[in-house]
Amino acid sequence: MSTILYLVRHGETPWNKLFRFQGRTDIELSKEGIWQAQRLQKRFNKEFDVIYTSPLSRAVQTANIISQGMDIEPNVYRDLIEIDFGKWEGQSFTDIRNNFPKEHHLWLTDEDTGPLMGGELNMKAATIRGKNAILDIAKENSGKRTLVVAHGGIIKAALLGIFNLRMNMYHSLFLDNTSVTTLKFREGQAPVILGLNDTSHLKEGY
Repeated sequence: MSTILYLVRHGETPWNKLFRFQGRTDIELSKEGIWQAQRLQKRFNKEFDVIYTSPLSRAVQTANIISQGMDIEPNVYRDLIEIDFGKWEGQSFTDIRNNFPKEHHLWLTDEDTGPLMGGELNMKAATIRGKNAILDIAKENSGKRTLVVAHGGIIKAALLGIFNLRMNMYHSLFLDNTSVTTLKFREGQAPVILGLNDTSHLKEGY
């Protein structure tokens, strides 16, 4: 029997629009983010068995919208929280590149650990946390269709961990707000990616 996990990035926030690192900073959804989550709710149309969410507001709001009209309460799962980017939180990508050129370059290029400026310390730590969270959720919900609402950073980190990818591959992945990445698990076999960064629900005529 197959287990399906839908990994969903939360809806847009005001900081997303400004390309600012959010990390653990607790930012709520923008009006656009709420609309995106509503489109996602129509897409899934109650066709999942259980839903998990990061504890941060933008993920909880998204999960609550998706599960409206169901007898399913989102389960808050602490280890789905976004990567702690330390000194970089609140700054734009341009600011980080200009203010921390050496550290930024190392983060982009290092294959083994992906050092950060404080916070979670490095990408390797985030990949271990993300991988364990996703694998534990899959194991706990064997044979079910499980929706996981989290963050672009930790979802990408989890994928690196699950598929044993280099740390700098993080920068070769992109996940839009409310995108869906689908994983399939079968007993005794390695998981497979069925879909990556799917935002078809945001297009007219879906």
